[in-house]
Amino acid sequence: MTAEKTTEAFGWRVYGLGVMALAMVCLAWADFDPGQPVPKDFPARTVLAYAAAAFMLVAGAAVAWRRTAAWGAGALTGYYALIVVILMNGRVALAHYAEFGTYSGVAEQLAIAAGGLIVYAATSRIDAAVAARLTRLGQLAFGVCALLFGGAHFFYLSLTAPLVPKWLPPAQVFWAYATGVGFIAAGVAILTGVQARLAAILLTAMLASFTVLVHVPMLLANPSSHWIWSENALNLAVIGASWVVADSLARARR
Repeated sequence: MTAEKTTEAFGWRVYGLGVMALAMVCLAWADFDPGQPVPKDFPARTVLAYAAAAFMLVAGAAVAWRRTAAWGAGALTGYYALIVVILMNGRVALAHYAEFGTYSGVAEQLAIAAGGLIVYAATSRIDAAVAARLTRLGQLAFGVCALLFGGAHFFYLSLTAPLVPKWLPPAQVFWAYATGVGFIAAGVAILTGVQARLAAILLTAMLASFTVLVHVPMLLANPSSHWIWSENALNLAVIGASWVVADSLARARR
């Protein structure tokens, strides 16, 4: 296996591991992921939460194995695109269409669907032209997600800035703005194709830095929080999706 193929497979595995982490958090709390809003009075809600978590766990594990990657990625793409984004978050978006946080929340789930679509296109036995179109669709969807992530940093600066470590110079507000700009710049690059792979690589690195600087310290400070555990797992899944996008852009360039 070449170095490029090894790196590509590693990106798939990070993506799959992130989805598995989300599933394990759901199993531990016997509840849906916070990004999968299901009404509290929904019939058999707990049973469905366990079923969804088990599905995510199996599908995430399947992505990590080359022989089953296409099946796992295809299943995750369908689940996140149709069930999570359209059915679950679509209801929330209609009820809160004037709130920017609604769309950045949808973007988190759409990013996972986009990563799954790209992995499916790369691993399934489909026509090369169809695979290329599906890959580009996944890249475009992820690019839009990056724009929404960046917008959230500006719309919710008062919430974003305090997450930055106080010891990090020059100031918390500076890094809140800088990372917001970074998201938007990466989104524009991916959408336009101008320095897209470099932008995706840098975006992956930035997301990874969030784990070290923000999410893990939050978890150590409050290890009993379902939301914080979910945020750690979600960030890992989005890191994997961003990595997958970067690798797909390398294939496109070749």
